[in-house]
Order: sequence, then structure tokens, then C-alpha cells
Amino acid sequence: MHGVAYTVFQGTKPESMDVEVLGILRNVNGPKGDIILVRLGGAKVEYTGVVAGMSGSPVYFNGKLAGAVAFRIGEFSKEPIAGVTPISEMLEISALDSTPSNVPVQAKSIPSIPAKTSSPGAASLPAQNFTNYLRPIEAPLVFSGFSEDAIQQFAPQFASEGIVPVMGVGSTSDIKQPEPLEPGSAVSAVLVRGDMDISATCTVTYIDAGHLLACGHPLLQFGMVDLPMTKAQVLVTLPSPLNAFKIVNSTETVGSFVQDRHTGILGEFGKKAEMIPVTLTIHGGTTDKVFHYEVLNNARLSPVAMSATVYNALHGVNEYGDETTYSVKGDIRVAGFPDVKLQDMFSAAEATPPAAMQAASAIGERFARIYDNPYSVPAVQGLQLDFEVTKDRRWARLESARTDVSEARPGDEVTVEVLLRPYRGEAVIQHIPIRIPTSASKGPLHVLVSDGDVLDRLRRGGSGGAPKLDLASTIAVLNKEHVNNRVYVSVLDEDPEAMVADKVMPTLPLSVMNVMDGMRGTQQMVVRGESSVSETATHPLDFVVSGAQLLTITIK
Repeated sequence: MHGVAYTVFQGTKPESMDVEVLGILRNVNGPKGDIILVRLGGAKVEYTGVVAGMSGSPVYFNGKLAGAVAFRIGEFSKEPIAGVTPISEMLEISALDSTPSNVPVQAKSIPSIPAKTSSPGAASLPAQNFTNYLRPIEAPLVFSGFSEDAIQQFAPQFASEGIVPVMGVGSTSDIKQPEPLEPGSAVSAVLVRGDMDISATCTVTYIDAGHLLACGHPLLQFGMVDLPMTKAQVLVTLPSPLNAFKIVNSTETVGSFVQDRHTGILGEFGKKAEMIPVTLTIHGGTTDKVFHYEVLNNARLSPVAMSATVYNALHGVNEYGDETTYSVKGDIRVAGFPDVKLQDMFSAAEATPPAAMQAASAIGERFARIYDNPYSVPAVQGLQLDFEVTKDRRWARLESARTDVSEARPGDEVTVEVLLRPYRGEAVIQHIPIRIPTSASKGPLHVLVSDGDVLDRLRRGGSGGAPKLDLASTIAVLNKEHVNNRVYVSVLDEDPEAMVADKVMPTLPLSVMNVMDGMRGTQQMVVRGESSVSETATHPLDFVVSGAQLLTITIK
């Protein structure tokens, strides 16, 4: 059979391509997932080949819509051979959209194999392992406003969450595009927009008054999604035997993509996507720099996107440097719950990542923990961040600690002397008074002198197999975490303690502990062999503290 397909090579108007059917491939796109194998023809497609961004191009036989160009074969094909997803399978997505469901589908049925067009840094397999494999045509991801280093740093993380970062070129703006969408038009799904942009582009397959179908394969296969849907203008189609793609500008927002399924994505016109607004301010340079942008609201991708954008903002300004130290304050707003407070200090220390990467990872980790609860979907309403930049490396190693006495009685005050060794600086001595609990038993008493991170890890220790916390408890725990520019002194009692959700129950009698230990599998509980009966800290210091020591005092 012979037919015609449509896609945009330049501008906004779809152009025709000849289609010749070569045969049917059975069960190659999952069980009962048949693909129509075709050869594309025409001066332009024979010159460019099958390019990234072409997926979703509608194919017609005798004036009837048969499906969408969605697959390619090989790396250096001399002919534009493509696979077509049947339209009947794509129309199932519309039926799914009318079926109520509160559980997003997050399974990926196609392997996340980074293509040879992946950006540097993404894990890759030898080309000979899969060059003959029929695989989805990539939707080029446009990272606009991102430094090359930021893209390289986070490409593997995007790939691990289902996005193969096939790098495209283009930009994103909300300018009006008067030309209406039609089958064959370019359309973009937006992950980040504002002063930084990330968007993926493919082609419209089918359109009606309220919806459109595009791509012919999944972007992420997350099931239910909420991504802004925009028109797109193709500046030019770049031919290349290795990395052919459309250079695209995303333009006017026309709705939201609401379904991301195995055979395509479904967009709804007029629907506004619920994004997470971010305001990030950098102080300490010649002028304050303020960034405003929005990030998609998705449990798997939002933490990665937050980390990538924060790192990019810090890395992409003149104040950035290897010796830079960042102090951050901010909050994450979650509807119906207290704000998650952010306060910390980051500086490159021995064998640690750069300070900007530490800060970005810390923000992303907090978002991951907010989303990672099995009880409720967090309605994240915004993120506010203020970074104070200091143009030198400010960290100190906790070199030694000692007490002024080796023996004490219950109720006595003891002074802990801590020696801190700053980076390329003179030693700093801190004296921290602590009081021995009146309930302390005779014998050895342990005193932990440490940074804040050690205490937080001790609190979370052993929680790997425990049930996950609900959202309220997770936020309470996050707000109790320690900052890393103080020295903490904790007096440890030999009696065990239990942490149930975000509540600490210290110095439990053995009889109570035996009862609670049997409940450990059904409760949000962490059990520790020692109790922290008191905790004292220095005032905020001008550097990041790293290290820990355990002291022993004999109680008479």
C-alpha cells in the first residue's frame, strides 16, 4: 500500500511525505503490539532521514488515518525506514482518560536505553548491542538557559527516571502563534519554564475539539501526568547520520498533557497545568540575581528537575567558583501542612562534591522525601530560596574533643572543649557546657560530639526496612533536622529509645521496649540502643563543620 504522512520540517506548516508499506511486524511493541513497517519518501525526508521530533507524524491510507510514525531502526540507516503505531491503539488512551483513576501508572515497559544521541555523561551501551532494534524516535529535549556542565551532571539522573536526554536546540517562550494546531504540527511538553526551560517536542497525530494525540510512543510512561502543552515552531531540521533532530522554539500554551501511555500522549485543550513556582535569589555579588521559573509536579521527576535547576542557577553566574561557600534559607510550601524550612551551609570539603552540587542535591533530596510517602499526594505550592555567596571555602574538620573532667556525678556541669581546624586557617577552640542528667546511672556515660549530619543519620539509622512515614510526620522530621554549621554535643544514656514517626521516646524501660520491639514491623518505628537525653550546640559558626568523636565520662 502507498499513503502519505505529514510533519513540519521548517516553520509551522506540516509538509507531506510519501509512505510505502513494507509489511507488518507482529508483537514487537509489547504483547499484541503490532507495528506497520514503512519506507518514507520525498526530497526532504530522504535527505534528513527519520529525525528526532518526527514521532507522532500522522500516516494516511486512502484518506483514512492509519497511525503515527513512532519508531526508527539502526543508527546510520541509508533509507528512512520507520515503524508506525496503529491509531486504534492510540485511541485507547482517550478511553483511559475517561476512566476514573487515582493511582498514576509509573511502570516503564520499554527499556531506558540511552541512545547514541544522549548528552555526554549519560550511561550508554555499545551501539552494536541494539542498532538493529526497533526503538522509539527520540523526542528532543531542549534545555534552554542551562550550562553544558549542568546538563552533563544531571543527564544520568534524568535517564534513570525514564527520560533519555536527547539534546536538541531551541528555546521556550509564551509568544502567540496564530497558526492553529493540525495533524502533523509540532507540539511540546514542558517540564520546566521561566528563566530556565526544559521541553520535549514531538508531532500531533490526531486532533478534535477538546483533545489531541501525539508521539505514538510514551515520553515517560508515567500514566496520568500534568504537563503544559504548547505549540511549537520548527526553525530547521538538522540532517545528520548520527544525531538528526528538529531545532524547535516552543511558543503559546494551549492546554495540558494529561496522559502519558505506551502508545502516545494525550493533551487536553484549555486545561491549566499545576506547576511548582520557584523563586531563587543569589546574594553576595555586585547585584542580587533573582530567578523565577516553574517545575512540573511529578513524584519521580520533580526532585531531579529541582536539583538540576538549582545547580544551574548557582553554576551559571559570575559568583560561582571552586572556593565558593553557600548559605541557604528558604521554605517549601505544601498545602495543608507547615512549611518545610530550609537552612544550611555548603562548602567543598575533603572528598566531597562542589558546594553548588551539595546544595542542589540537598534541595532535591527534601523534595524526594516529601513525595515518597504512600498515604497522600503532596500539593506542593512553591519553593522560595535565598543563597548568600561567600567567595572562599569555609569548612572545618572536628579534629579533637575532650572534657575538663573524666569523672562526674549526676547533675554536675561539665565543659566539652572542641578543636576545629578550618580550611587553611588557624585552629578554633569552642567550649560547650553540658549538664549530666540527674537520672544518670553509675558507670560509663557516652558523650557524642559531632556535626549535624551525623545526628540526622543516627536518627534515620535502621529505618530502611521500616514503613514509610506519612506526609505530616515526614515534614515534622525534616523541620527537626540539624544545620551543619554548628557543633552538637549529645549525652547518650545506655537505655534504648524508640522513634515512632516523628516522636522520640527516650530511656524506655526494658519491659516497654520488649513490647514495642514486637510492633516494629507494623509501626513507623526506629529503635536505637542508646537514648539521647540532652543535646547542646554552639552558636552558628562561620564555616561548615565535619566530623564526630565519642567521649566517655565515668559517673560516680
